Amino acid sequence: MIDLGSLEEAAGNAAFVMALRGRGLRDTAVLRAMEQVTRDAFAPPQHREHARRDIALPLPCGASMTAPSTVALMLTLLRLESGQRVLEIGTGSGYVTALLVQLGAGAVLSLERYTSLAGAATRRLAALSEVHIVRADGLAPELPDGGFDRILVHGSVAAIPPHWRAALEPGGRLVTGLNSAGGCRVAVLATPEAEPEPGAPARLPRLVPGMAQLL
Repeated sequence: MIDLGSLEEAAGNAAFVMALRGRGLRDTAVLRAMEQVTRDAFAPPQHREHARRDIALPLPCGASMTAPSTVALMLTLLRLESGQRVLEIGTGSGYVTALLVQLGAGAVLSLERYTSLAGAATRRLAALSEVHIVRADGLAPELPDGGFDRILVHGSVAAIPPHWRAALEPGGRLVTGLNSAGGCRVAVLATPEAEPEPGAPARLPRLVPGMAQLL
């Protein structure tokens, strides 16, 4: 018997990806990953009906799921290659963490400052042996286990912290939001020694230093 629910879900995922293509996002690998890893599976139940819209979605603790077009842009700029080691700052729901694995990451160390979000994402991604989620402050100078091929930051900063540069392998690549007088833009650090290259405007929250004490 044909599973109509599965057909409807597949059609919805395909339409979601086509909408991203319509916004000029054309990286085939990224779009395929976003079709296979469904965003609604990571969204809070009360917001799942909006998961295939190109909007940020609220998460507990005042966090949010970044809008899909911004996620696709950042993953495209990351240029992740199979087997590479990734540092992710800001686990959130774990949606982008799962996308990184789908894109071929050999290992993902994901840092989350909120205990409840880190715990929920750990349970959600328990089947992915490539993923290790740690409750930590991504802005703190002490990063665990340095030597990353790629760093992806789900937030914005005024300048690239020196310890992020130090955590990159030679030839590594970092993608983050960069704040200036003109607002926030997605920026790429092409090598640890380079200056960041600001690109398209984006709505990314400013990173907050320190560990959340209550949540």
